[in-house]
Amino acid sequence: MSRSAASHPAPSPVGADDLDLAVRLALAVLRKAPPAAWDGKAGSLEWDCWETVEHLSDDLFAYAVQLGPRKPPLDTEVPFVWESRRPGGPEVTVRADRKAGPAGLLQVLEASGALLVAMVRTTAPEVRAYHVFGVSDAAGFAAMGVVETLVHTHDLAQGIGLDWNPPADLCARVLARLFPDAPAATDPWTTLLWATGRAELDGRPRPATWRWDGTVRA
Repeated sequence: MSRSAASHPAPSPVGADDLDLAVRLALAVLRKAPPAAWDGKAGSLEWDCWETVEHLSDDLFAYAVQLGPRKPPLDTEVPFVWESRRPGGPEVTVRADRKAGPAGLLQVLEASGALLVAMVRTTAPEVRAYHVFGVSDAAGFAAMGVVETLVHTHDLAQGIGLDWNPPADLCARVLARLFPDAPAATDPWTTLLWATGRAELDGRPRPATWRWDGTVRA
């Protein structure tokens, strides 16, 4: 082993506990939002804050069900119907009952997160499932769920006017798993925002397009 490899060990895999932490931290911040905030725009997105939470909930649900079949598909998504309720709105399966208010909306997010946490915990490491950004394993889907949670909570916090600064270690490990070509010497949270098209980074303009690499690492 080289001296550089010894001094810079590979980051630990992202797992169910990381996803659970990300969702819990997001919920703690979002529960501070005033009731009137949910109709406002979510940061730089074209969706309002209510729609953005539904989209995030739907992402977590979709990743959970993709791992669900005994033999997960490797070439397509599990064929749930995703529909938008308005032009430009998010195409989702999961929606929250408006009559339940913001508390109900966040309960939907919590439940969807718990589904993915449970699937990551119980899916064997050798199992693979399809994602448009690369066939992945349970750890990869956990990392995807963490990224979705961190960056969409950023969008929501911008729209609502809340502070949101997730753990640097968690950001660094999802970057290592899903964005292996991202700079490693910069602040992990700012780097994750840059990698997902939400910020500039040390003079680098924000990417106009972006995608992660969900394929399984050796």
